[in-house]
Amino acid sequence: MPNGKAAGERCVHLMNDDRCALFGDPRRPKWCNDFKAEPEFCGSSKEEAMHILTWLNEESDPTKV
Repeated sequence: MPNGKAAGERCVHLMNDDRCALFGDPRRPKWCNDFKAEPEFCGSSKEEAMHILTWLNEESDPTKV
């Protein structure tokens, strides 16, 4: 995704089980390599993480006024 991705858009490199297909690959974006999962963003389960991250994506959408 050379131009990044929009909020809420699924990364094309996520596999069906939500693992990154570029993990450990030098083509993996710096942002992804630098990301550190933290409880306030990821909660304590996959379901909670998806809820929090969906909310953050919606709240940070620049087209939403």
